[in-house]
Amino acid sequence: MSNKISIRFYKDHEVRAIWDETESKWWFSVLDIVGAINNQADYQKNRNYWKYLKSKLKKENNEVVSATNQLKLLAPDGKHRLTDVIDEKGVALLAKSIPNKNSAAFLDWFTYSDNTIDGKSRKKAYTFWESNLVADKDVGTVKALQQIHAYIFGGLYDFAGKIRTVTIYKGKTLFCLAEYLHRELAKIEKMPQGTFDQIVNKYVEMNMAHPFMEGNGRSTRIWLDLIFKKELKLCVDWSKIDKKEYLEAMIKSEFDPKDINALLKQALTNKINDRELFMKGIDYSYYYEQED
Repeated sequence: MSNKISIRFYKDHEVRAIWDETESKWWFSVLDIVGAINNQADYQKNRNYWKYLKSKLKKENNEVVSATNQLKLLAPDGKHRLTDVIDEKGVALLAKSIPNKNSAAFLDWFTYSDNTIDGKSRKKAYTFWESNLVADKDVGTVKALQQIHAYIFGGLYDFAGKIRTVTIYKGKTLFCLAEYLHRELAKIEKMPQGTFDQIVNKYVEMNMAHPFMEGNGRSTRIWLDLIFKKELKLCVDWSKIDKKEYLEAMIKSEFDPKDINALLKQALTNKINDRELFMKGIDYSYYYEQED
């Protein structure tokens, strides 16, 4: 069993999975599925519900029980403990066995989430760890950001890795006007990146430039981590940054980077070679982009 861990988010509920190298498939946490469908965040209540449902299904000779496996996942107490998991086929069976009106919606989300552009690009983002795509000398450059974007979205968007030529908005935010974008990117590239504050300032400016038509946040967060890794031997544990707080801090950062500075500083870690941390970071990065 490898240490590939994936976290998907269904309406703010984590659905964790672990990759089985031998059988080449993902196993999904039963308790997370139960919690997502029942809209229940309490671990113990989900555990009790699954215990009741499992016993009921066992008496009915339901194949959900026989499809269940046990693997180690991180428990609420911070330790890796054996927990019930189920494969993709089993997830469908389990969802149909839970008498809740949310079951069908959950199953639709689960079935189609990996076939979307987000799902496909996220899988490519996972493999960025092994790509060694960005040369050390290019970290923090526009070229590096273009390489990251092209890697993640290549084959999905025809503009992958290409600087936009039209002006774009997001909500009430107007990003850099297209006619000034190349000049602005050249300025950002020259910004110093030797200290924490300098790196965050550079990240904020790149976010405000928004050089691509789509996929800016996902690629720029990887770009940021590469700078932290090179200059400070640190990276961000994105799972420690709340989605709402992050989005609000980024909106404010145009005028005052204080909040995003504080969020990033408290989430820094020296685990720069931890593959699981990187993959978890990708999951959270994509979660930030999900519409509520």
